Amino acid sequence: MTDRGSGRRVTLTEVAERAGVSRSAASFALNGRLDQRLSVETMARVRKAADDLGYRANLTAKTLRTGRSGTVALVSDFVSSTSFANSMVRGALERLREEGLLLFTVDTQGETEMERRFLEDLVARDIDGILYGSMFTRRVSPPASARQTPMVLMNCEADDPAISSVVPDEHDAGATAARLLLDAGHDRDIWFIGALAPGRTGGAAWHDWGPVALPRRLDGIRETLAAAGTNLAGEVWVDEDWTVHDGRDAAERLLAGGATPKAIICVNDAVGVGVFQALRRAGLRVPEDVSLVSFDGGVLAEATDPQLVSLGLPQAEIGRRAADLLLARPTEPRHELVPMPITPGGSIAAPHA
Repeated sequence: MTDRGSGRRVTLTEVAERAGVSRSAASFALNGRLDQRLSVETMARVRKAADDLGYRANLTAKTLRTGRSGTVALVSDFVSSTSFANSMVRGALERLREEGLLLFTVDTQGETEMERRFLEDLVARDIDGILYGSMFTRRVSPPASARQTPMVLMNCEADDPAISSVVPDEHDAGATAARLLLDAGHDRDIWFIGALAPGRTGGAAWHDWGPVALPRRLDGIRETLAAAGTNLAGEVWVDEDWTVHDGRDAAERLLAGGATPKAIICVNDAVGVGVFQALRRAGLRVPEDVSLVSFDGGVLAEATDPQLVSLGLPQAEIGRRAADLLLARPTEPRHELVPMPITPGGSIAAPHA
């Protein structure tokens, strides 16, 4: 907020004098107050005067005056620093930008002490709210210090129901995956690939955190198949993580054991690509011999020919809805489930005789 070239701080009063309006009118114009009946011409004149003088609002003074800093923090494990889920940041950013708010993003790489220090520092800076996010859907325990500020959980849930959350509807997505196969005529020899190996709670690269997506997807699948009078032929676990390599190995074990799957539900697109490769190596065609459906709806679903049918993770929508909740500040906590849309492909067909 300095006079260009002089290093002197430009005041709001000087802007008002330059524009020929009162100080309060200048403040209303610069803050976008449309309820004060300022003409478009007046608002434009004030903004031009501010720009000509090099005026910048004193954010510290504004925070003291209004109790609002105009900033929100997005604190996550790996959301911002990996390609898997960073569209959640875009969704939140777009919604907050509509309200003129700034978004700070901080990734902790899942380090508990680092997370605690970051959150304490952010709360001390009088931020207006916290979006607490996770790369994949799981249970979390936000530090007590973060609960001093309005907070919404993004793609994760807490044991404390008092904290609002927004997560994908994994149970419904599992049910949809099963219905897609049933509607195509599959009523037996349906396998699931992507269960966690005995003794494992999650991928080592992600601190062995247990995802809640897996049991919810499986519940949706099992219930839908049971309602149609059938069930899964079996569940195949992956060695380490939900990767292309592990998916390929799991499918090769299945085929080597003599199984003849007619359809396979894959826990995610990466595993789906690996399964696709294993089937091709075994001389099986997709979808003529085996139908495939997976989850995530990301770019990996496009890596096969034909493209995988996949239930998409609505990450941008999760970010936007979480920001909506933070802005709304409901009197009671809310827990929203976001539908997972079908990403179309050509990997499902009627079973052959």
